[in-house]
Amino acid sequence: MKHRRFKTLTGVVLALALVAAACGGGAEPPVAGPLGQVTIADGEAVQIRSFNAITGDVSFLGIPNQRGVELAIEDYGEILGHPISMGTGLDDLCSADGGQAGAQTIVSDPQILGVIGTSCSGAAGAAMPLISDAGLVMISGSNTSPALTSDLAGNASSDYNVGYYRTAHNDLYQGRAVAEFAFNELGMRNAGVIHDGDLYTFGLSSAFQAAFEELGGEVSVFTAVNKGDTDMTAVLTEIAAGSPDMLFTPTFPPEINFIAQQVRGVAGMEDVTLIGADASLVDNFLEIPEAAGWYHSGPDTRFGANENSITGVSGDTFLTAYQEQYGEAPSAAFWAHSYDATTMLLKAIEESATDVDGTLYVDRQGVRDALNAISLDGIIGPITCDDFGDCGAQLITVILNDSPNDVEAAKANVVFEFSP
Repeated sequence: MKHRRFKTLTGVVLALALVAAACGGGAEPPVAGPLGQVTIADGEAVQIRSFNAITGDVSFLGIPNQRGVELAIEDYGEILGHPISMGTGLDDLCSADGGQAGAQTIVSDPQILGVIGTSCSGAAGAAMPLISDAGLVMISGSNTSPALTSDLAGNASSDYNVGYYRTAHNDLYQGRAVAEFAFNELGMRNAGVIHDGDLYTFGLSSAFQAAFEELGGEVSVFTAVNKGDTDMTAVLTEIAAGSPDMLFTPTFPPEINFIAQQVRGVAGMEDVTLIGADASLVDNFLEIPEAAGWYHSGPDTRFGANENSITGVSGDTFLTAYQEQYGEAPSAAFWAHSYDATTMLLKAIEESATDVDGTLYVDRQGVRDALNAISLDGIIGPITCDDFGDCGAQLITVILNDSPNDVEAAKANVVFEFSP
């Protein structure tokens, strides 16, 4: 009888212990998925990183992106009682070398769960193999090269890596938009094209060429400058030899600034229609006198009252907060895309986190799965991701810069819109 009572008592104690464990007392951490998990101790911050072009000639693009990340973190608050940190902003230098170097820094820190960036497609192409292999995710607000995702027909592109997402549009749409505007609205039939060999500029130039020729137009000269070139006479002379109606060049400042300052001095280019893209839809190009009369394609930024369904912040509210905090308006077009990308990442982390007595366990595969299934309203519009990471609104507009002395008015001067 004593032995039976002892066994009974022991069974009761074990049962109570199991119940206590199930209720959180002494609970075991979850089993990690195939990509591992990140452990965040009680009181420690959830770590993400901003990885944008924040110095050099293209900082006008990356700085608004990073500020979008900062404001989104402020608006999101905490994740299950843990603060959120983006650490020190990393610089992608808008180059492959900058992308690779920054990615090496990111993957060396096992606490980082995801990245918002890069600003430039060329940097992303070099960064993503490292970031993907490490089990992280990266969401870009301004990468647009088709090479990073897909051909939009179900086939992965050359530089696609698992774990890559973007809220920016796919330039297959932007190339189509420019082609339709030029061919149908302006009556252009012969185009010259200048790129700089970058993943972005070459991809967009190629997308435009394919769409323009499909419509019945001709691309008489498809050529390139080098980053850092200042004398554009030779390449503009090459373009002029094709007797074009128009020049399309999605190059960045400062190269496009030199093109604009020299193009009218080249014989045969005096009256050619000039079209840039979102790389030059920025203050430090739009404000130069030679930018008057240029058309520019880019994302439709007429967000107005659109609200991010996670934070409740609208486009108008964001812009007010941005100007109050930083003393100026965003200098480039992708501020809302970066804000929405950050809330996407934080929501996916929260959905993949398990709280055990104040310690968070975040499953890396769970973050990817959450992003693959995400559905929310952003400032940019509805956000869902296809199989290759294209998640954002694909609306494109073309503006006419008729007021270099008032760049905000120029950006608002929409003359064409494209919705795929």
